[in-house]
Amino acid sequence: MNRKLPKLILTDIDGVWTDGGMYYDGTNVELKKFHTYDSAGVLFAHHLGIPVGILTGENTEIVQRRATKLKVDYCYLGCKDKVTITSQLCDDLGITFEDVAYIGDDLNDLKLLKIVGWAGVPSSAPKYIQDLANVHVEKKGGEGAFREFVETILGDSIICKIINDIHLSNQ
Repeated sequence: MNRKLPKLILTDIDGVWTDGGMYYDGTNVELKKFHTYDSAGVLFAHHLGIPVGILTGENTEIVQRRATKLKVDYCYLGCKDKVTITSQLCDDLGITFEDVAYIGDDLNDLKLLKIVGWAGVPSSAPKYIQDLANVHVEKKGGEGAFREFVETILGDSIICKIINDIHLSNQ
């Protein structure tokens, strides 16, 4: 696996930031539960100047609201071709797929997981998806899997330095 830091971190939502459940009430309201731990993954990446992007097949205002709240750099809703969008982002940023870290959990993530430098999946993903990972995440989707993915690819020493920087800047 690549030892330098990624230049772009991308993520799926359902099954990674959420438990993959779809919650509907009797008035056609859709709900998703996000784990607050994942916001630290965005914070850590941004502290290092690494942009974060969401690629999700779902087209829902819920995801856009979460992305806006966390100041996620890119948010693609209704994304059917994650490889093409990632290729466009790479061209815009002057990087390659090898510079990209991506975490996904299902069939629509297969192609992208096969070609990025850092491929992560939550432990709740099917085994044949997990077999594609070169970054192993122990958490299930919806339990802070994105944060664990970011912490794993950055490494303990960098995370400790970021935490120290954040702590010192708040004094």
